[in-house]
Amino acid sequence: MDTITDPTTPKPSAGAPATATLRAASPVTAAAARRPRFWSKLRSAFAMFGNGKSITGLAILAFFVLVAIFADLLAPYPPTKVDNTARFQPPSAAHWLGTTHIGEDVLSQVIHGTRGVIVVGFLAAAIATVIAIVVGVMSGYLRGWRSEGLSALTNVFLVIPGIPLIIIVATIVEDPPLWVIATVLGLIGWAWGARVLRAQTMSLRNRDFVQAARANGEPLHRIITVEMLPNLMALIAASFVGTVTAAIIGLTTLSYIGIIPVTTYNWGTILNWASAQGAFRQGQWWWFLPPGLCIAAIGVALSLINFGIDEYVNPRLRSAGERARALKKKGMNVNDTVTAVRASPETTRQENQ
Repeated sequence: MDTITDPTTPKPSAGAPATATLRAASPVTAAAARRPRFWSKLRSAFAMFGNGKSITGLAILAFFVLVAIFADLLAPYPPTKVDNTARFQPPSAAHWLGTTHIGEDVLSQVIHGTRGVIVVGFLAAAIATVIAIVVGVMSGYLRGWRSEGLSALTNVFLVIPGIPLIIIVATIVEDPPLWVIATVLGLIGWAWGARVLRAQTMSLRNRDFVQAARANGEPLHRIITVEMLPNLMALIAASFVGTVTAAIIGLTTLSYIGIIPVTTYNWGTILNWASAQGAFRQGQWWWFLPPGLCIAAIGVALSLINFGIDEYVNPRLRSAGERARALKKKGMNVNDTVTAVRASPETTRQENQ
């Protein structure tokens, strides 16, 4: 029998055994080896948003973002339009969420107030997250006096009171715009995220892949952006979500107590007007209940996103969630203290006989 020899197959070496088989590297394997590691790490890092909790929270948050973008189209009336014939009116066909003490449409005010909440929340979170990444990662990666100096700066911002600072800004700047409020909230809200990122970066800088990149002479910016940041994406996302929550709560609280001018529309200013005009005492629920429910809904959305990130980051929570979903698919109760044992069909047939 003739033997057909593939000319592309490499010849075995002289010392190789007779049964040894040498295989050339396939094109698929070579292409996979040349694939950039950064994008694969980035895709795996954003897998934290693939569970049910994160998807539900993102859907609710996306609804409020769309309302903020298309507020001018969704609002039936301008938020300051006065109807003297419809004062303190309960919900009706003309005004779905009723009217205020001077006849303003509450639904229009809630829709336009969404824009201020979303803009301040996301802008403040973006500013705080960028500062937290720069300060936290640099202080965790560097050593010596530079690391200690950045850590001391973080400790200083941890103890700066936010509300007095915003009061000072509100007294200096008359009728401050939303971006000024968001900047102040972002500048005082980055320290906690930087603290967490510094601790995780100090753990990553001693890993083998970081040591290998440093030994190969990789520059500092590439080590941080390519090797370390994809492994920190879960903590960065959690810090961003937490800062959005804190900024929204801070904005609505400061607006409700009257520190931020009531001319800046958001859900807190609606509650401020409702409280000033006695809507709580008179039981005019259509004025204060909708903005309160919106604050609760966006808080639930952000909490679900944070819970989803925690479930992805924490292996115990992730395994517990997978086990609970597997038990539900099998028809078992997750809260049972005793594990149910399902009998086989043969055992059931014998018991019936």
